[in-house]
Amino acid sequence: MTVNKENQDMRVFSLNSNDPLVDEIVKELNIEKGKSTIKRFSDGEIQMNIEESIRGCDVYLVQSTSQPGNEYLMELLIMIDAMKRASARTINCVIPYFGYSRQDRKARSREPITAKLIANLLEKAGADRIITVDLHAPQVQGFFNIPVDQLLAFPILSSYFIEKNLENPVIVAPENGGVIRARKLGDALDCPIALIDRNRSMPGRGHMDIMGEVAGKTAIIIDDMIDTARTIRAASSELLARGAKEVYACCTHPVLSEPAIDRINESDIVEVVTTNSIFLPEEKKTNRLKVLSLAPILAEAITKVQNDESVSTLFE
Repeated sequence: MTVNKENQDMRVFSLNSNDPLVDEIVKELNIEKGKSTIKRFSDGEIQMNIEESIRGCDVYLVQSTSQPGNEYLMELLIMIDAMKRASARTINCVIPYFGYSRQDRKARSREPITAKLIANLLEKAGADRIITVDLHAPQVQGFFNIPVDQLLAFPILSSYFIEKNLENPVIVAPENGGVIRARKLGDALDCPIALIDRNRSMPGRGHMDIMGEVAGKTAIIIDDMIDTARTIRAASSELLARGAKEVYACCTHPVLSEPAIDRINESDIVEVVTTNSIFLPEEKKTNRLKVLSLAPILAEAITKVQNDESVSTLFE
């Protein structure tokens, strides 16, 4: 993976959300990580310092807005401003996990559309491009007036399950909105799909109906994120009750809010496959969790942007 000589003036900077992922990205790109420091005053106020010249450079700021999302978002906004004032040529925000993308519409009266607000803040701060992975609501791309490249973790997840060569698989969408995602994985594995239809109006978080044949099959639940793990735990129990041999789960973003890890460990799920879009501290790790790296596709996206090449092959 090489960057054209005329475009060597690029820098990749890490903020605080996922430094190990940035280390992998710069290794893929065969460059040094940009030098900067992030400090806090005693009242929590954030102070940034860029420790090298970036005048005339194309900079890539890597920051997931995962927990604590507001802290990481503020870091990103301040760093964008710092880069702008330091005369960077372009400021590209690489946001593997884009928080607030669940708030993409007014579901009830007097609700904000927070995803639009975040888009406005990033643009106003001075961002020139957004590179992200598997937005919860793809229409969030339309909230920006700058280029947005939404990469997909699907090739990484599908390759993993193809290599596992599971016997008689069926891909399961845990809700109606996940059918397209399940169909793509089903096509890649050349297997059928099933859908869990939940009636949330019923007691106990809703009754589950399974549409499709799962008896005697290896079920793979696929979603864009796992937050509290309530859904996948309930879905795995229902699938096994309907005759599935075993259950796997996969997602792009391991949000894993409390008590997700306990629920995964208490469930009958064989393995949860995810990516490193969000850094996982030790307390969020378990031997049931398999983490795949996004560094290769993010590094390739950065290379293509830097070389003025099409990025579309990475999300088709």
